[in-house]
Amino acid sequence: MSSYSVFLKNEEAQLQLAAAIAINTQPGTVIFLDGELGTGKTTLVRGFLQALGFQGNVKSPTYTLVEPYIIDKQQIYHFDLYRLGTPDELEYAGGRDYFDHHSICLIEWPDKAEGYLPAADLLCQLSYQNKAGVQGRRCVLSANTDKGLIILDNLSN
Repeated sequence: MSSYSVFLKNEEAQLQLAAAIAINTQPGTVIFLDGELGTGKTTLVRGFLQALGFQGNVKSPTYTLVEPYIIDKQQIYHFDLYRLGTPDELEYAGGRDYFDHHSICLIEWPDKAEGYLPAADLLCQLSYQNKAGVQGRRCVLSANTDKGLIILDNLSN
């Protein structure tokens, strides 16, 4: 497993990182977004979608579990699993139907559906960090597959 760590001093930095991830993400990629409430998981999704050309409002699908987007014929699913009571609720909601070789899946709170999700190609862990008096975020990206490695290689070059 390879990883990449970056300090994000503000929302603009988060959006730029998300854009860099988006332009290097292949169809069939699963990205887990992990971090406390308010660390910017949905901000990363917004930046990801905007980088691919989406211009509408991006909200976290906390109650609907998943929000679908089609951008340039590419199917992208944004999951927010925070409100799952048990992991098998995702299965009952047809969760497995979203994961295929054509769609990109961005999943907030993946631990809530442990055992019912495919392995992540890329894990994005966000945490609060104060650096030189600036309250920002630390983002650690970890690649678990070749698709994830391609993203990391392009970010570090």
